[in-house]
Amino acid sequence: MPQEKIKKILVLGLGRVGSLVATLLFETKYDVTGLDGNIRKDFPFATLSMDLSSLDELTKILPEYDAVVSCLPFFLNKEIAKLAHDNKVHYFDLTEDVATTNYIRELSEDSETVFAPQCGLAPGFIGIVGASLTQKFKEIRHIKLRVGALPQHPTGLLGYSFNWSPAGVINEYLNDCEVIEHGVRKMVSPLEWKEKLFINGQELEAITTSGGLGTMCETFLGEADNLDYKSIRYPGHAKLMNFLLHELHFQESPTEIADILVNAKPPASEDIVYIHASVEGINKYDRLARKEFINGYLPMIINGNEWRAISWTTAASVCAVIEMVDNGELPSTGFIHQEQIPFDKFLQTKSGVLYEKQRRKEKVTL
Repeated sequence: MPQEKIKKILVLGLGRVGSLVATLLFETKYDVTGLDGNIRKDFPFATLSMDLSSLDELTKILPEYDAVVSCLPFFLNKEIAKLAHDNKVHYFDLTEDVATTNYIRELSEDSETVFAPQCGLAPGFIGIVGASLTQKFKEIRHIKLRVGALPQHPTGLLGYSFNWSPAGVINEYLNDCEVIEHGVRKMVSPLEWKEKLFINGQELEAITTSGGLGTMCETFLGEADNLDYKSIRYPGHAKLMNFLLHELHFQESPTEIADILVNAKPPASEDIVYIHASVEGINKYDRLARKEFINGYLPMIINGNEWRAISWTTAASVCAVIEMVDNGELPSTGFIHQEQIPFDKFLQTKSGVLYEKQRRKEKVTL
């Protein structure tokens, strides 16, 4: 039996995702403490109320834990990762921000513990899936990764609800996107390269957004001729966001436009997470082939409580990675690349199996 490396875990941020991260880890029998500036309800795990605008208090308690999971906005993660590094605490987060990830990667170079940012849905789960599809190919022509967290029943022209961090969404709409195009690693503009796709008969569009690939361009440079990530939206969304951000110049006021949009399009309880991953190339039989992983994940009932699709798919992903570090399936030190995580082992964890359970339409009891 592998020796446990992680017992006590501190989860920062008890919003829609963070509260489920803490719950799943608690039900997996970890000693969990959830920390937030405002504890709004009773939880089955221990909680602490703390203002994280100053990290002085966090500095005092962090050494008590084996691991910390940040479910906070991306712009807070650099300081938290530095504290984890200095206190030799395993670090996990959900960030999609490239600059934050690069900073954390530098910290990991001399670390005695794991640094695993980007453990959410995209980057995170989509990279694990995409890498698994490449394993049967001798030559890779194209890796296409698409993810969308959307309302099932959209209203209005934008066809969107901010079930995810509005700051994170605007951030990925404004920053350039890394791709591999014809064997060259380069940056391209966000909200571009629009394509039409269909999932179960539903017409959708996909456009470039930043951060979704994590470190995949580095990993697959020289192996894949083309690699790109796009966010899935309902038709017309990209045109309107380009109008707001660029023609009306709201790119100069990202906080303001995020507040306006979340006020206009608050979270929807009936959401869906679309995953559309495909790899084309020459297979082991020397034939041109295409492998796909396509699904639409819906809200799930876990222990009698219903969780939005974006919440449980994100939370299950980071919890599965923590389990794999703990049980020895992943390294116990250094930086973890999402695309190097074995998909079959991921699905065998207590949290990763949730993806399979919904595919089989099973109710979940932990």
